[in-house]
Amino acid sequence: MRKKIVAGNWKMNKSYPEAISLALDITKELSHKIVPAHFEAVLFPPFPFLRPVSEITFAAPHMQTGAQNCASERSGAYTGEVSAEMITSCGATYVIIGHSERRALYKEDCHIIRKKINEAISAGLTAIVCVGEQLEQRKNGTFRDVIDTQLHEIFEVVPSGKIAHLVIAYEPVWAIGTGETASPQQAEEVHFFIREKLIANYGQDGASVSLLYGGSCNPSNASKLFACENIDGGLIGGASLNAEQFIAIFDSLPQ
Repeated sequence: MRKKIVAGNWKMNKSYPEAISLALDITKELSHKIVPAHFEAVLFPPFPFLRPVSEITFAAPHMQTGAQNCASERSGAYTGEVSAEMITSCGATYVIIGHSERRALYKEDCHIIRKKINEAISAGLTAIVCVGEQLEQRKNGTFRDVIDTQLHEIFEVVPSGKIAHLVIAYEPVWAIGTGETASPQQAEEVHFFIREKLIANYGQDGASVSLLYGGSCNPSNASKLFACENIDGGLIGGASLNAEQFIAIFDSLPQ
């Protein structure tokens, strides 16, 4: 049974007191719920808040903490970088890799992303690797080719024996922070495509990989998106900064 995940990417938001308050509010609300064992909520605070948020989620059922990024190197003279092993030592169990903002703003190419995936999995983290197309690629019909290329970045460094440490998030770049959302039909089409590629590469083990939708997912559209056969949850941006909205999205997972 695939894990159902709602992941909250806080990006560069919240002060320390605000981050702690948000983590406590979400944890308190989720601790009162009876949810299936394969449901999980993951909080992705900024790096300075990683350890205290991890301590909060550690005591809560169905909750984990992750980092928004990791270094492509294990250690050394890389000022400002944070390694996957450092992240693990802070109590986190997940890391986001290849987010469209990292690809676009920080020019992370396939070489860097492959190295980051390898570092994350070697450190025992579960990597949520992001794939997705630009608006022009969606319009000209090349989006499948783009996503196929991005998937092969993953397949090159994740052996079948480590597939349990892999989650893939489809985030159409044109829908991130714009208020635009892929329709359930558009989202499921791509998730089905990703699932086929996973099975082609890993055999039936590929059917066990959780696939998340990211791109202006909110309480009003989450239930329709999560009802799709190959969508196992969401990578949530803006709505994850509000405890009530994040919980509402988590409650949209079909039981």
